[in-house]
Amino acid sequence: MTRRVLGLPLLGLLLALAVLLSLSLGALSLPLGETLRALGHGLGLPLPGEVSRQTEQILLQIRLPRTLLGLTVGAVLALCGVAMQGLFRNPLADPGLIGVSSGAALGAACAIVLGAWLGGVPSVLAPYLLSLCAFAGGLLVTALVYRMGQREGQTRVATLLLAGIALTALSGALIGLLSYLADDTTLRSLTFWNLGSLNGASYARLWPLLLVTLAVALWLPRRAQALNALLLGEAEARHLGIEVERLKRELVLCTALGVGAAVAAAGLIGFIGLVVPHLMRLLVGPDHRRLLPAAALGGATLLLLADLCARLLLMPAELPIGVITALLGAPFFLLLLVRGRY
Repeated sequence: MTRRVLGLPLLGLLLALAVLLSLSLGALSLPLGETLRALGHGLGLPLPGEVSRQTEQILLQIRLPRTLLGLTVGAVLALCGVAMQGLFRNPLADPGLIGVSSGAALGAACAIVLGAWLGGVPSVLAPYLLSLCAFAGGLLVTALVYRMGQREGQTRVATLLLAGIALTALSGALIGLLSYLADDTTLRSLTFWNLGSLNGASYARLWPLLLVTLAVALWLPRRAQALNALLLGEAEARHLGIEVERLKRELVLCTALGVGAAVAAAGLIGFIGLVVPHLMRLLVGPDHRRLLPAAALGGATLLLLADLCARLLLMPAELPIGVITALLGAPFFLLLLVRGRY
């Protein structure tokens, strides 16, 4: 009981520490005091002490948007992971099961490869076009999966799962075809995007994702009781007064928006939506009223720490963040299987 009560404050402290480390460490490490002063000056706070122009620019123009991007991507992926595990009533469910990640990857691949065939995209439009294509691809594939899961006015979860698996495989095949047809430079860009990265973060890329993350983070906790009821089964949830079909539609839409926006902003980053909900259940229990805020805090913390490892391990080179999350997530997943938990 004590662990569940203290879990959220502990996660808040860990997130604050991860944010400070993300802002301070890098190719040019900054003292903690100077980092806090530069951050305070950037926010207009009258803190004592002077900060060099270089430090302020590094912090406010490079590291702060990257840190905020990692925070929002990690939080929304973890929240969507909780939503999908609640929808499928399976702790091994992942947001990618409904095809949103593969659809977003296909949209981005089309933008990268077809844009190269058309002679390239103007530099002003390139970041927005890639993000828009990825977001649109995720929503389109998810809508198709949801439509295939509809039978006689009801959403059949098993059909939804099978349709998601099939369309994910089809999207992967089309991405493979585009990769085969791409030249070396385009293929390199596509490969690095598919591995995920927070490199190149900017405020322009951050704001759309931040709005979607806020919407998801505000809406899902309002459905925490309904998610708790759904864990008992669809029939039991209906007896408790839950509109199950409406809840399913909302969960699918919420996941499509959240994961689509995250993938559009940072590329494919795996295992956050699978691993974080597991860890948070061990910490705060299965009640979604605690699990959802814990997952948001835990996802943000884990992704910031993974990004920190990606920046520091091979400095000055930078590892794709998807590699780090896979190296962390896959052993955890295997450990669950070995221990016979699932």
